Amino acid sequence: MKYKKAFGKKHVPTKKENNMTGSEILLIAIQAFGGVALFIYGMTMLGSGLEKISGGKMEKILSSLTSNVFKSVCLGAVVTAAVQSSGATTVIIVGMVNAGILKLSSAIGVIMGANIGTTVTGQILRLAGIESGGDTNIFIQLLNPRYLAPIISIIGLIIFMLSKNDVKKSLGETLIGLGILFTGMLSMSDSVQPLSELKEFQQLFATLSNPVLGVIAGAVVTALLQSSSAAVGILQAISQSGALKNSAAFPIIMGQNIGTCVTSIISAAGASKNAKRAAVVHLYFNVIGTIVFLAVVYTIKATAGFAFWDEPISMGGIANFHTFFNVVATICFLPFTKLLEKLACLTIRDKPEGEINPDGTEEITVKALDERLLKSPSLAIQQAHNTVVTMGRLALQNFTEMRKLFGGDFNEKTVSRLKANETSIDRMEDRLNAYLVKLNDCGLTDYENRRVTELLHLTSEFERIGDYAMNLIENAEKLNDMEVSFSENALKELGVISDAVEEIIGMAVDTVKNNSVALAKKIEPLEETVDYLNEILKARHIERLKEGKCVVESGVNFLDLLVNLERISDHCSNIAVYVMSAQKSSSILNRHEYIQAQHENSSTEYLALTEQYMTKYSV
Repeated sequence: MKYKKAFGKKHVPTKKENNMTGSEILLIAIQAFGGVALFIYGMTMLGSGLEKISGGKMEKILSSLTSNVFKSVCLGAVVTAAVQSSGATTVIIVGMVNAGILKLSSAIGVIMGANIGTTVTGQILRLAGIESGGDTNIFIQLLNPRYLAPIISIIGLIIFMLSKNDVKKSLGETLIGLGILFTGMLSMSDSVQPLSELKEFQQLFATLSNPVLGVIAGAVVTALLQSSSAAVGILQAISQSGALKNSAAFPIIMGQNIGTCVTSIISAAGASKNAKRAAVVHLYFNVIGTIVFLAVVYTIKATAGFAFWDEPISMGGIANFHTFFNVVATICFLPFTKLLEKLACLTIRDKPEGEINPDGTEEITVKALDERLLKSPSLAIQQAHNTVVTMGRLALQNFTEMRKLFGGDFNEKTVSRLKANETSIDRMEDRLNAYLVKLNDCGLTDYENRRVTELLHLTSEFERIGDYAMNLIENAEKLNDMEVSFSENALKELGVISDAVEEIIGMAVDTVKNNSVALAKKIEPLEETVDYLNEILKARHIERLKEGKCVVESGVNFLDLLVNLERISDHCSNIAVYVMSAQKSSSILNRHEYIQAQHENSSTEYLALTEQYMTKYSV
């Protein structure tokens, strides 16, 4: 048997190759597995670099999907082509469905598109099959990975080492990953060449011509590798030996699509019913698609036949069939997305009482911090950001409701509800801190690192605001237990400073929600106003105590209220500083230095805002 090697040289089998010793086979296996290791690492590095370059934009687009299944398919294909893994995409989709970001109906289209996007890797790897004989054009030769891999690796290394910009460094990482991927492919291809004349090697792939065995083999290998792209790449490397025929390759490729479902199924463990249904849809789509395709292919073979059936398949042939199979399967299933959804719902049934879980805002928010989303750090950061905003809203709600407890409108049910909110805030803080620490280990860019640091600080600040609001609630309980109240003047003054504090909390929440530096700059003038009101009201109340216009019990409580209100405004000021810091490339601003600079070098805008707030909240 004579055939051309992947790079144009003729290979003439020798007797030695037909009678390899055990040690020779061991060395070949070591080289092959080393190539597999490089290949998978290169693919991971390539996907990581592309993910960082995208800045999470493509994943964010997923969260705004409509019910348009065609749009969902296209976006799923684009995202998967970027992250170089349909398994990674489906895990992210399961996480998004579990977090309530994405509906199951929209997820189905994305899953279908993911199967198309994963074929891009095979099309890139087919470059390894380019001939590079002496008469070949130099530019064509440079496309051969034997030359392309070192070129793009060198370029990538130069960009990575010399660039300070996150996006450029990610581009360098992507190129290095692509170079390592091609190097691994070359190592695998070279290692299997000597095995091509072994009878056992040929018999192995002859056995896999059985469609059932071929599908099982493809599924098992892919399940172990947790990547259909990697499995297809290894198959392409084996095809370079010439021992792999179309008859064996077709069922193996279809089996690989089934094997990749293992990743999403494992990730769905412990998730919501809809998230599990998304994983089941992925399995059903690939299993049914494989069965239908096998039936059609072998029906045609039994009747009309295929001229190429028993011929060796090339790297390009594997890439083309992989693409053809996934595109055709997706087109055929597009009209039946509702049926797939119904099938998944029948498999994962609701309980008789339904799956509505009245756990409240806390549980709904905690589900948003799905660890599956850590595969996409930018998306995970956005979810953590949304949870911090929810903490802020709960703290604001507690403060607003707390005000009703003074002035003769004390209500035990209101107090119980506000205490439940405070418990939710505390639990969110614990979950957020744990989530952000895990996120910090996900290979973040400099900007993402600053965002995680900011969110850790903001989580602590909003939790403290919630604590001080709780102190105010406890003050209201004490007054109610002692059956004493504030004087009319004290209540009026308390109303004015509470209005200012309620506004500054709302401003802090909106600042975080919108990442607004402009709004953050308006917080310090209002905080200065609250400090001024605190000093004035404290002095007035002490005078009332001296004159006997206020009982001691209520007087002490009033002063305690002022302390808590002033500290809440301090934390709102901290929040403004952290938001401004995250938008800068420098380290976190020092709050005291920032405030001192604001006071010493007060701009016209700062002075105007301070005067505006002083007038608005005059007492």
